[in-house]
Amino acid sequence: MLDEKYKKAAQIIVKAGILPTAVNKTLIEILKLLLTEDELDFINAFRRKTSQTMEELKRTSKLPEAQILSFVKRLAKKGFIFNQPNSKGVMIYRLMPLLMVGAFEYLYMKKIERNEVEEKLAKMFLDYFEETRDFIQANYEQILPIFEKMLPIDRTMPILNDTFQGDKINLSINEELEVPEESIVPAQKVEVLIEKFDDISVGHCFCRHHRDLLGKPCKQTDLRENCFTFGKSARYVAEQGFGRLISKREALEIMKKSEDDGLVHKAFHPHSDITKTETSICNCCKDCCGTLEWWRMGIVALINSTNYLSQVDPDLCNGCSTCVEKCPVDAIELNDSNIAEVNDEYCIGCGVCAHFCPENAIILLEGMRKVYVPPPRLR
Repeated sequence: MLDEKYKKAAQIIVKAGILPTAVNKTLIEILKLLLTEDELDFINAFRRKTSQTMEELKRTSKLPEAQILSFVKRLAKKGFIFNQPNSKGVMIYRLMPLLMVGAFEYLYMKKIERNEVEEKLAKMFLDYFEETRDFIQANYEQILPIFEKMLPIDRTMPILNDTFQGDKINLSINEELEVPEESIVPAQKVEVLIEKFDDISVGHCFCRHHRDLLGKPCKQTDLRENCFTFGKSARYVAEQGFGRLISKREALEIMKKSEDDGLVHKAFHPHSDITKTETSICNCCKDCCGTLEWWRMGIVALINSTNYLSQVDPDLCNGCSTCVEKCPVDAIELNDSNIAEVNDEYCIGCGVCAHFCPENAIILLEGMRKVYVPPPRLR
C-alpha cells in the first residue's frame, strides 16, 4: 500500500516536469529517502494543477491553512515546492519536478557533507539517469516527437568580446526563433544580465557537486559555487538554504573565473520563453553539465537557443585543434587540410572556441536561432 502511495506521488512529480521519465523502482526508492508518508498525501493535491494559490490548495488538499503552510515549509526545504509571489503579489505554491529544474538541482546546490547516506543517494540518482536512458532508447520513436516540439531548454550567453563579433548571419540556419518585435532582445552579455537584478544568489553547481559525491570530480574546473539564480528564484534559493545572496560585484568575479576555465554561460527563462526575464544561469563544463551529459547519454535532445554562430577564418587557422578540444558540444573538427571547421547544426554559439583561439581565427556571427540535435540512437 505504501509503495502505491509513493508510485502515485512519483507520477505527479514526473508530470510536473518537461522530461519524459519513467516511474520505476529506483525513483520510488529515491522518494522514500527524500519524502515522508504524510508529504505524499499533500503532493497528491497537485495531481491536476501544479501551481496553486492558498485558496486553491485549501480545496484540493482539504487541509486548513496552518497545516498547508507546515507542509510547504518542509517541502520547500527539500526543493519540491517553490513558494514565491507572482507579479501581482499573490503567493503561488508550485510543485517542482525531480529533474530539470527541480528537487535534484536544488538538493545539490547546497553543500552536502559526504557520508554513506549521501553517497547512496547520489548513486541512486545515477542509476535513475541510466534507467531513464534505457527508457528513452526503448521508446525512441514515440518520444522523439516530444523533443521536436519542445522549446529550447536553455539559452547560451556567450563569452563575448567586441573583437569576436562578425556580421549577422542568415537566420535560415537551423530553426529561427520567434521573438515578438515589441519585446526586448534578451541580454547577450553577462554584465548586462547581472546589472538587471537586485537579488542574486549563488549555489554549488549541482552537476559537479553530484559528480563529486560519486567520486568522479570535474576534469575541467575546480569551481563549484557558480550556479546563479535571480529575482524571486534567488530569494527562494537563499530562504531555503540552497545558496546565498551575493553582490553584483561578486557575481561578476565568479563569472569571470568561470570564463577563464572555459565554462559556458547558459541562461534559463520561465517556461523556456526567451522574451521573459531570466531566472538563472549555469556555468557549464564539457564533462559534467547535465543537459550536455544527458544528451550524449541518449536521454534528451540538445535543444538550445543562441544568438551566435562560430565561424573560422581558414587563412588565420593554424590547425592547433584548441577549439576542437574546448568545444562543449563537439561542433568543431579539423578537415583534411588541417583547418578547423564548424558544424552549424551543433554550434551553440558559446564563444569558448574564440576565447581560447591563440590565432584569433574565430569570430561569432550574430542571429537568433534554435539548435536542435536529437539524442543519439544507441540501440
